[in-house]
Amino acid sequence: MVDVASLHALKSVATLGTLAKAADELGFTASAVSQQIKRLERQLGLRVLAQSGRGVVLTPAGQALVDTSPDVFDALERCAEAARSVADGAPRGTLRVAAFSTAIRGVLAPAMRALGAACPQLSLQITEQDPDRAIHSVDSGIADVALVHDADGLIAPIPPSLNRRSLHTDIGDIVVHRDHPLAREAHALPASALTGLTWVTSPPGTVCHQWFRRVVADLPDSPDVRHLVDDFSSQLALVASTNAVALIPRLARPPLGEHLVSLELRRPPTRELHAVWRRSADSSPAIRALVDTLVAT
Repeated sequence: MVDVASLHALKSVATLGTLAKAADELGFTASAVSQQIKRLERQLGLRVLAQSGRGVVLTPAGQALVDTSPDVFDALERCAEAARSVADGAPRGTLRVAAFSTAIRGVLAPAMRALGAACPQLSLQITEQDPDRAIHSVDSGIADVALVHDADGLIAPIPPSLNRRSLHTDIGDIVVHRDHPLAREAHALPASALTGLTWVTSPPGTVCHQWFRRVVADLPDSPDVRHLVDDFSSQLALVASTNAVALIPRLARPPLGEHLVSLELRRPPTRELHAVWRRSADSSPAIRALVDTLVAT
């Protein structure tokens, strides 16, 4: 019989391209992953990996295994969930959650007290990961649930083996010093009100920088970007001590304190947050409890 752990190791190697990357994801050494692959080859009497330069590639037999492995993993998970469902149905155990940093701060952390009170036998193990990596972690069985967002309206590709549920709409606001002229505005700001400002923004390549470029796209002059800072607390510190302004997602925003105010935009940038899990775990009481709590919080 094929060893499930070895099959899982082969799937990770196929997805990530090298033994070293697969080992890092699985929490093993590259040598241990190599031994798992060799065990699989002994069980089958076939080669499943072949050397290719400094890396490895799947043999036809190895590709056939990887192509059919989702059916195996789904069946095993359904077996486990069936066993849990005939118990008392109470959510229990440890749920592995992969989420980007803003979702941890603004969604998971605020919900944990309510989840703990409702489900005392359930605990969370949280790992910070960007959406693409989090989706892969769930699909490969490394995580049970992922919290992801649809940057620029496009969510990372979700395999058909996964389900998702919308949790929250995050909105970007302008943050200024309370003495800034804009702080006196009583209504949502049009884009034209942002002309001539000095900015602190997240670095290029981040979702928040994409938001910023979209917000200022129709201004007559290029924006004066004075500071590029990824940490939102540091952005707020610069806003508090200079005449710079910032565009910050509400979920990511630390407490503003007495010196800063947030202003709504007439056409704010938004992103939808989603929970993602394997379809084979649809009946999991733990996943249902977590997702329901996140929606309600």
